[in-house]
Amino acid sequence: MKYETVIGLETHVELSTMSKLFCSCGGHSEADQPNDCVCPACCGMPGMLPVTNKHAVELAVRAGLMLNCHINQYATFDKKSYYYPDLPCSYQITQWFHPICTNGYVDVPTKSGTSRIGIKQIHIEEDAGKLVHDDWADVTYVDFNRTSVPLIEIVSKPDFRSPEEVIGYIEKLKSMLRFGGISECEEGAMRCDVNISIRPEGTPELGVRSEIKNMSSLTAIERAIKFEVARHTDALERHTETLVQETRRWDDIKNRTFAMRNKETAADYRYFPDPNLMPVVVDDEWLAEIKDNMPASIEEKTAEYTEMGLSPQDIDSLVSERKLCDLFDAVVKSGCKPADTAAWILTDCAGILRRGGKVIGELDIAPEELSYIIKTVDEGKINRGVGKKVLSAVIEKGVAPEAFIKEQGLDAKVDESMILDTVKKVVADNPKAVSDYLGGKTKALQALFGSCMKELRGKGDPNAIRELLTQEVEKLR
Repeated sequence: MKYETVIGLETHVELSTMSKLFCSCGGHSEADQPNDCVCPACCGMPGMLPVTNKHAVELAVRAGLMLNCHINQYATFDKKSYYYPDLPCSYQITQWFHPICTNGYVDVPTKSGTSRIGIKQIHIEEDAGKLVHDDWADVTYVDFNRTSVPLIEIVSKPDFRSPEEVIGYIEKLKSMLRFGGISECEEGAMRCDVNISIRPEGTPELGVRSEIKNMSSLTAIERAIKFEVARHTDALERHTETLVQETRRWDDIKNRTFAMRNKETAADYRYFPDPNLMPVVVDDEWLAEIKDNMPASIEEKTAEYTEMGLSPQDIDSLVSERKLCDLFDAVVKSGCKPADTAAWILTDCAGILRRGGKVIGELDIAPEELSYIIKTVDEGKINRGVGKKVLSAVIEKGVAPEAFIKEQGLDAKVDESMILDTVKKVVADNPKAVSDYLGGKTKALQALFGSCMKELRGKGDPNAIRELLTQEVEKLR
């Protein structure tokens, strides 16, 4: 019998806010030590009342708009009751009865075409703490730094039919959320619960569902799906086990899933409205403000850069990081040519970062600094080689480009007489290279040119230096 795989995802995404969801503590990424980013409110002390983070709500609405959702202008917070050591109140504040966003979709490109994945809802909730197991001492520590960090949970409809669609969806989601400034989606900041079942092909009824919790690696997700599909198929075809609705965990070393517990239902969690939190009302004025402040989408930026004449490769590289687009846009707006600006960012800046073991996403340079370097080169005040030297100093040492050029004596334009004197000196000091060139070894001229550049410390127009050098050597024939 042929079976169809049915997959749904619950994707938890940490929001890019300066503080937690219901208190003023900073996010857990700001913590240096365990439990140093905690207050009485987020560690569950009695009598401490939560206050909703407005920016978290705005980011959730922005995510809903990007994912083509209906924005519910009335949303509430609810208590989800369960006991776990890293949950200090023994309940999690989430949105069950009235989530902030519903009924959206995402178009995912695949090898066989575009798949439309439905979004059931997006709701806001708080994260739990973190358990740290010390097997050597046989103890478990609890770190509450992550407690109450704001999340959105993006719940898809069971529209996936293959691991390829799942991976494409996650990658699309990650790029959209990062580009929209909603989340950095770094390791641990984006986690998926994968719900899997299989059913005879052509039947409408869903099979017994397994949920694999807290998956963050794309490779692990793909392997876990394939394992579960094989396990379910064996159970139905060969009666190797009786399938039950349950929560499972993935073991990356053993390359298989293991049962954790029977899957809870809504009744097990005893959802009820949180009496300490007022409903969130997104009125027309606030919704219009959020829409007006929405950043351009990847598709809009791609179209804009195509009109500028950038290559598809350069466009893909720029839109991979929102900060690169912002840098590029600001430098071009200052008067630099788009193609030149893209080359400086994606070739020169990227090369300098690679040399230091960094990636282009770690680029930290002010638009006005890069613009100054590009314009100084274009105006002929320094050549491109010197420009790259200045750029390297700005990125690696944090110097100001204008001050660095003056301190290093790189801003002086070398006149033709000085170039000619240098050329004559180099020709006189290197008779063998001159002889080799006159004898037909054209590469010898490059060695002479290099000596000229060294004498001039990279100053002067390279084309003018090469022309004068050729003229001076040709006189000796």
